[in-house]
Amino acid sequence: MQQTIQIRLKPEEAANSPYLVQTIAQSLGQDPANIKGYHILKQSIDARSRQQVWMNLTLLVFINEAPSQRFHEPIHFPTLSPNAKEVIIIGAGPAGLFAALECIQQGLRPIVLERGKDVRSRRRDLATLNKEGIVNPESNYCFGEGGAGTYSDGKLYTRSNKRGSIDKILRIFYQFGADESILYEAHPHIGTNKLPHIITAMREQIEAAGGKVLFQKKLTDFVLQDDTIKEIITEDGDRFKTEALILATGHSARDIFHLLFNKGIEIEAKPFALGVRVEHPQSIIDSIQYHCLQRDPNLPPASYSLVEQVSERGVFSFCMCPGGIIAPAATAPGEIVVNGWSPSKRNNPYANSGMVVQIDIPTAQNFLTKHIGQNKQDHNPLLHAITKSESTHPLMLLAFQQIVEQAAFKAGGGKQVAPAARLIDFCTNKISANLPDASYLPGLHAASMQDVLPNFVHQTLQEGFKAFGKKMKGYYTNDAIVVATESRTSSPVRIPRDAATFQHPQIKNLYPCAEGAGYAGGIVSAAMDGQKLAVAIAQKMGLVIKA
Repeated sequence: MQQTIQIRLKPEEAANSPYLVQTIAQSLGQDPANIKGYHILKQSIDARSRQQVWMNLTLLVFINEAPSQRFHEPIHFPTLSPNAKEVIIIGAGPAGLFAALECIQQGLRPIVLERGKDVRSRRRDLATLNKEGIVNPESNYCFGEGGAGTYSDGKLYTRSNKRGSIDKILRIFYQFGADESILYEAHPHIGTNKLPHIITAMREQIEAAGGKVLFQKKLTDFVLQDDTIKEIITEDGDRFKTEALILATGHSARDIFHLLFNKGIEIEAKPFALGVRVEHPQSIIDSIQYHCLQRDPNLPPASYSLVEQVSERGVFSFCMCPGGIIAPAATAPGEIVVNGWSPSKRNNPYANSGMVVQIDIPTAQNFLTKHIGQNKQDHNPLLHAITKSESTHPLMLLAFQQIVEQAAFKAGGGKQVAPAARLIDFCTNKISANLPDASYLPGLHAASMQDVLPNFVHQTLQEGFKAFGKKMKGYYTNDAIVVATESRTSSPVRIPRDAATFQHPQIKNLYPCAEGAGYAGGIVSAAMDGQKLAVAIAQKMGLVIKA
């Protein structure tokens, strides 16, 4: 017999398997010997009480019968027919890889073209970036096998289930090597140290089924005929004919936005968020969230989620990484971009989070006009075209983003050294006399953030940090450090598509996908978007859709 129950335990009780079995038996009125096993279906932490932190568990219990496997059958990826129709997928990030896997399930042959390198080769470029501050524009934290998702923590949660099946995404990650805990934790997380092996296993499955994943194949041009992309051209001169093109290039592929704009293909400016990374000692966040002097070893490092309205402008935490590090995420020389990630154990001594402000189109327009007025020696024709455009220029927000990143590079003093300030110093317009130890490997330079961030961003963040300090006693401290700039929260450009067919309204066989097109925000939502587009293409090609 199987029965589902819900129980609440202290962390040390939930970690004690014999005690857990005793509790299950008592809850069901059974002899403990009758409890043959259980599956955790859901697990969450309730830290609202100042007296006690609780673990909430939903369990499937097996009474007088052997526990079954969680999944009787793995998700099947069939060997493709030699006559399978091809789909070209640009980008091997979460969206591209999951689109490729879904293509295989639907009987389509995916050809994945990735501008960067495979995971193993990519690691060497990341080591050079961290140690020497040298950015490889084609192989970095954003570009390469697995995309930004490989080295950005592996958080597997999303705010919406409307885009597709979250359960299927999690199950596929589990099938390719993720820990079983991702299937039941309230905020599942893989860890950057484990993701490369999982991504490699996915690629090997794509190839084993008859698909292709080609590296260092940067899309640079395509041949248009009758509002259809007939052929794409890569930087090395290779050409690929295509009936359907999924564009899953990520939020940092600026050259793709320029290519589309120069080809006269419709794109739109899209609001995004920009700010900083703030890093605390993990012990401070633990003490605030768990109401303790020292975290219970059976509890994970604590996280937080914060949001505040400051003068009708939103400021909020983004991609919070307990037990994590701050990483250099620039994709070109001469700019500073920071991101955060955590290993699977989340056992680093620091907690970091993006803290960002929403950037809308009118504000960006005013900033760029003022920037040109103050920098008359800047003869960038794009900036002048943006400010003189009678309508909203589609690359406006991208230009705004780039200017701030370049200002951060200048303030940092060279290579990938990032400008930084202690938290209270940041909020009181002081240049810190010294900086605490931090996780950012290329190094930090004490700087005035007023030289880096637009005034409205800087001031909104200042008021936001003060408000967050009132919500979380101990958060507002000079033991925390602010590092600029967190600017790749999402794409500053949207590539439009039809809500029903997912095709570009102008180009019949172009399928804009996930973060780079402005339709996703994170690994899970990007993966679901990739799956959805693969199904849409299969339907258009007249194939019988498989669940």
